[in-house]
This record gives sequence, C-alpha cells and structure tokens, in this order.
Amino acid sequence: MLKSYEELRQIDVSPYCEERDKVSYLPYNKCIDLLHKNGAETVYFLPVQNPKNGSSLYESDTVFADKSGNTNRCYETRIEIHIDDKIYYMQSPVMNGANPVKDNSMSQHRVWNSMTRSFVKAVAMYTGLGFDLWLKEEDSERKAQAQADIYHDILKVQERVFETVTAIQKKGNLSLAQIAEKMGRSEEELKQYINMYKVLYAVENNLNLLLRELG
Repeated sequence: MLKSYEELRQIDVSPYCEERDKVSYLPYNKCIDLLHKNGAETVYFLPVQNPKNGSSLYESDTVFADKSGNTNRCYETRIEIHIDDKIYYMQSPVMNGANPVKDNSMSQHRVWNSMTRSFVKAVAMYTGLGFDLWLKEEDSERKAQAQADIYHDILKVQERVFETVTAIQKKGNLSLAQIAEKMGRSEEELKQYINMYKVLYAVENNLNLLLRELG
C-alpha cells in the first residue's frame, strides 16, 4: 500500500535528481521506482489521444503569426496516470524551458518530455512525492518567464518602431534617408538606433549568463 501524502512529502528526492539548465528535476523513471519502493504496486501512465486526430498532441484552433509570417499554435499533451486503484489526469503545455514549442521545432521527443514532466508533476500534486522539488521548479520557471518577458519587451519596442517607420514611409512616401533627415539625423544614425534594441538584448543576455556561471 502506498504511503500517505504526509509521509511521501517528507522523502528527500534530491539524491535521485538530475540537472537540466542548472535546474534539478526528478526523472520520470526514478519517480516510478520511488513510488514502488514506498508501497505502490502498480504505477504507469498512458497518453490520452486527441479525439480530433488520434495523436497524443492537442493544439489550439487559433493560429498565430509573427512579424516574419511564421505560424504557430498552442500545444499541450494529456496523460492518464494509474497508481494502484487511483486514476489521475494531467494536461500540460509542450515547452522548451520557459518557452512554448513552436511549429517549426515540434518533435516527438518534446511531446514525450511534456508527458513525462506532467507525470512527475501530477505525482507531486496528488501523492506528495517530490512536492517541494516541484515548488522549486515552478519558482524557477516563473523567474525564467519573467526574465524572458523583459527580453520580449525590448524586442517588442523595436517591433513598434519598425511599424511606425513603415507607416511613415507609406503615408508620406518617404525613404528611410528622408525620415532621418526630417529627424535631424543621418540614415546611418537612424539604422543604428533601430538596431540598438537587438544589441541591448544580446548584452543583457550575455551578462545574465555570466552571472549564472559565477554562481
């Protein structure tokens, strides 16, 4: 018989963890093994097929397009988890770190990773095993997303500048050089200003990588 939630919550899973992107995680196979070692007789999970297409991938009906014309949708996986006589369900997004996986980088490997991560998180949620580790992972993901949002904002400003320049060119039938002249700048200076957003993004990203390496 599987131990209680309170007992499983007290188990230190860190000796069984591995590291990815400097974040500790519990592999699904070790999670299964720990459940068996702590009283479970039956432990497994199954993909829940998408009734629309029979695959293990769920996608949104809405298609998004970026400024380059690349399309993407939101993707998720859904699994059915069996632990002895209990059945749980978990649906999670297909992610690459803190970022959603896009159409042009979708693979069976990432779909499988989404399902195994769902399994470990569901075990933490419903049984208590690895719950504290899950809390740490969620906190790390929130911080990573917050950092990603900062970068996104920088590039979003650049996108708005591009849109404004394009609107001025169309409305006033002006070249980039003429726009720069009206601003009291040279064409080269204006180009440098526009490209500065990418430079700031790269510099900040490199500084943060260096900070993480220093511990």
